[in-house]
Amino acid sequence: MFSSGRSSGLTLEEDMIHLVTFMSLVLSLFGCHICFAGANRPAAPVNVSVTHLRADSATVSWNIPEGETVIGFAISQQRQDGLMQRFIREVNTTSRACILWDLDEDTDYIIQVQSVGLYGESLASKKIHFRTLKKSEHFQSTIMDQDDPAVEGLDISRHLQTGEILIIMTVLLMWAAVIVLFCKQYDIIKDNDSNNHSKEKSKPLSGQSTPEYHNGGLLGSKQIKNVK
Repeated sequence: MFSSGRSSGLTLEEDMIHLVTFMSLVLSLFGCHICFAGANRPAAPVNVSVTHLRADSATVSWNIPEGETVIGFAISQQRQDGLMQRFIREVNTTSRACILWDLDEDTDYIIQVQSVGLYGESLASKKIHFRTLKKSEHFQSTIMDQDDPAVEGLDISRHLQTGEILIIMTVLLMWAAVIVLFCKQYDIIKDNDSNNHSKEKSKPLSGQSTPEYHNGGLLGSKQIKNVK
């Protein structure tokens, strides 16, 4: 009995040893994966700034440390009073700027930027505080920075819209001119046709008047002879 109890105790102890060994292996592999992923994550963005403040928008720009492989960005936007939070994430882009839309006027915001790499996202950048303008206030900058890629893209789209409107207006004016010329030419042709028809109706027909004249003369001479 003692030997059998001792045998069962050794079996339980061996099972515990195997379980501890298995858990240690799993934790080691998980730790190695975390260390590998953390080592290959990009560094956090630097020089984060907010420019082109408006009552309902603002432009966020940042820089990436040299040598980092970055495929996108993520921005955490939050009102300072905590009433609303927004998360923007974009991949497959080399942009280093983003325009924040639909902001509330005269409101404090907090933003943080992260770089998106092949093996995950970087740590968040330092918190940046900014306040939107009132609608009654003037813009802080009347000339946009052409080096800002986000603003540059916005300007290009505005130029394209203006160019398209000009092209459409030009085509419409040309069509209007063609229609006016066609109407004038049609009126001239119509007037000429009506004048020609009126002249033809008023002109006497010589082929029909001459026989009537001779017939009338012959009939008149015959009637005079019969009276005698």
